[in-house]
Amino acid sequence: MRLLVLYGSQTGTAQDVAEQIWRESHQLGFQGPVLPFDEYDMSKLIEERLVVFVVATTGDGVEPDNMKLAWRFLLKRSLPAQSLQGMQFACLGLGDSSYPKFNYAAKKLSKRLQNLGAHSVCPVGLCDDQHDYGHLGVSLTWTKDLWADLKGISGLDESKLSNSTQTIVKWSVKELELESGIASLDQLLWSQKQAAHSFKILDNQRTTAADHFQDVRFLRLQCQTEDLSWEPGDVLDIQPQNSDEAVKAFFDLVREHGLHFNESTVVEVSSAHQDMPLPIAYSNPLSLQQAAKFVWDLSAKPRQRFLEVLAQNCSDEMEKEKLLEFCSAEGIDDLVAYVNRPRRNLLEVLEDFRHATSTLTLQQLFEMMPLIQPRSFSIASDVSALSLDLLVAVVEYKTIMHTPRMGLCSNWLKSLKSGTELSGLVKRGTMVWPKDLSIPLIMVGPGTGIAPFRSIIQNRLYAQSKGCTIGPMVVFFGCRNKTADFHFGNDFSTWTDAKQVEAHVAFSRDQDQKVYVQHLIAKNGAHLAKLIKDQNAYIYVAGNSNNMPKSVKEAFIELLDGDADYVDLMIKQRRYQEETWA
Repeated sequence: MRLLVLYGSQTGTAQDVAEQIWRESHQLGFQGPVLPFDEYDMSKLIEERLVVFVVATTGDGVEPDNMKLAWRFLLKRSLPAQSLQGMQFACLGLGDSSYPKFNYAAKKLSKRLQNLGAHSVCPVGLCDDQHDYGHLGVSLTWTKDLWADLKGISGLDESKLSNSTQTIVKWSVKELELESGIASLDQLLWSQKQAAHSFKILDNQRTTAADHFQDVRFLRLQCQTEDLSWEPGDVLDIQPQNSDEAVKAFFDLVREHGLHFNESTVVEVSSAHQDMPLPIAYSNPLSLQQAAKFVWDLSAKPRQRFLEVLAQNCSDEMEKEKLLEFCSAEGIDDLVAYVNRPRRNLLEVLEDFRHATSTLTLQQLFEMMPLIQPRSFSIASDVSALSLDLLVAVVEYKTIMHTPRMGLCSNWLKSLKSGTELSGLVKRGTMVWPKDLSIPLIMVGPGTGIAPFRSIIQNRLYAQSKGCTIGPMVVFFGCRNKTADFHFGNDFSTWTDAKQVEAHVAFSRDQDQKVYVQHLIAKNGAHLAKLIKDQNAYIYVAGNSNNMPKSVKEAFIELLDGDADYVDLMIKQRRYQEETWA
């Protein structure tokens, strides 16, 4: 029986879960592909009888990029009400309950499919990043229940899963002669579907004080092509590279274990299944040096599939048993303690499991290694500023591991010198601005959350310089100290001196009592309430998703005399928008 698995994934986690469901379905005797939404012809959905959807939710309830066109297709009014009545489906959502629209993409997909006549075989699974076990807290039991629910439909035998010796692989890997032609650098620097633009770094400065705990970078980029444009609130996708130190550490392991390959080994990767799309990075032969530098995410936390493949050829019973235990529902506590809490990366796991690493093959490597995913950054300048600016917090923190954990992209960007070229793709952001420029904007952006607001302020001031009438712009910014992490302090001085922007800045550690943006919002309550009620002001909140968005929202409800319904109405009308990140 055919079972189609479709996924919408932004960072690769939903893809990983979808591929695990697909592998299990094949062990159970099902046939059919696992595909991202944008690789599947949605008009053929009417012919499918059984589909599993795995859908991540990004930002403020938004579907992933590779699902956008498919979602637009499903929303077509021309689709007949019962067009999917022959289809049974299951939907698993991956989300984060710290966001208000938790798993919104999966919930709305399930509802729309049922509106079109499809029958749901089990309740929507709602994985939560906040769970102690991450998405595994729900996905493992949900998948097990799915096979139980499908037993009646297809007569499948669940015992095949635990007894299966069948190894299901995605790729076929063939070693080529050393002098074989290999992939071009351009293809590896950017291996996404949409074509990227080329940028040159004009400036890369640390904006925080040298003794401040957090390194934040201000990067000014110049596009090398003339035709690039963007709107305030848009983001730039950047595909990072592994550090030379990480690449060296990987090949040191290869040499230490006497494995039968090295940096100059050239391979050709092809799909082991007719309907399994090949990643662009693998579309031409490549050397292992190229794979380790540009393709594989060597800083990633290993997922269960990595550990499962690592165990395959292991001759040491103790290591093999432990690796397979990590991949079971019973071993999840140990997995969280070993990988998730200390944020162990895959190179450290290879060092720990020495017997398993000593038997690695090229086939295993390409099967287990996660691919580097692009990272998104809010653009911090208007197109009229003639440079594309970014404000990047460099991720570095300590766990119980002896070396600090380092964010791949932010540390790579930190290392780039002026004059370096890089590839990037401008994408639409989630923020929607009023077309009427006279409508007031209230912007709350503590920390690096200020980035998109610098863009809209520049945009409006440019419009004003061209003769347009613009409404009041009120900005609330927060940081620790005026002398340590006051991002765009010079801009704030210019704007306020010229009376172009009404700025309220909370320096939380510059006095005995901690002061945050929500306190300044409350302090200016009467003034803000007039802008909101009398002039239909729009409110925008950007920054860390911990407690800030909730506290800010409560402050606005309070200044509107406790009228939570009015704030909910503003959210529905897109007059209150949040863009937050964990």
